[in-house]
Amino acid sequence: MNWGVDTRHGTLTVERARRGNQVLHIHTVDNGRAFLRVDDFAAPGNRFYGRMRLRVDAFPTAPDWAHFTLVEATGTGSAEVVRPVGGQYAPTVPGTFWGVGADGGPTGDWTNWRESAPVTEDTWQCFEWKIDAADNRVAVWIDGVANPELTASTSDHGGNDVPFVLPTVDTVKIGWQLYQGGTTPGEFDLWIDDIALSGKRLGC
Repeated sequence: MNWGVDTRHGTLTVERARRGNQVLHIHTVDNGRAFLRVDDFAAPGNRFYGRMRLRVDAFPTAPDWAHFTLVEATGTGSAEVVRPVGGQYAPTVPGTFWGVGADGGPTGDWTNWRESAPVTEDTWQCFEWKIDAADNRVAVWIDGVANPELTASTSDHGGNDVPFVLPTVDTVKIGWQLYQGGTTPGEFDLWIDDIALSGKRLGC
């Protein structure tokens, strides 16, 4: 695998945390992005797990429906840009919530945010995700606990009423991107540690 970066109005720096270990500090301005990018990725059977520990200083509260992504997977055979870890600010609740999503493919641009999964600011949490070509399934765990509402599959997803088909993943991005401008706050900071991609679930 090749590790690189993908940034626009954003930076990635390695810092020493209070516990003495090194963490990745991500900083973006407005609707910027800053990702670690893993290229030439290949998982047997197009099935793999990911894990990261995460602390976000603050999530967006403007504009309405502000949408962000922390993990993105793309590849061949399907145009879907799969976003297993992301979320959205919902002014109708109001609140900001985690949600699985996608863009670029037949199912359209969607984030299936869930009120059962509110975001938590300024707190370390462990996120795990699975992408599995069997039934085109995406699943998420937070602090070791499965959230069955944060899933997607061939026929059960948040997009257009057509099958959701995973790409054969060859690129995985981990970091932060916000898609709408004029954000509150105007800048975003988050810290990521213990990043791993594996053919089996690693746990927190």
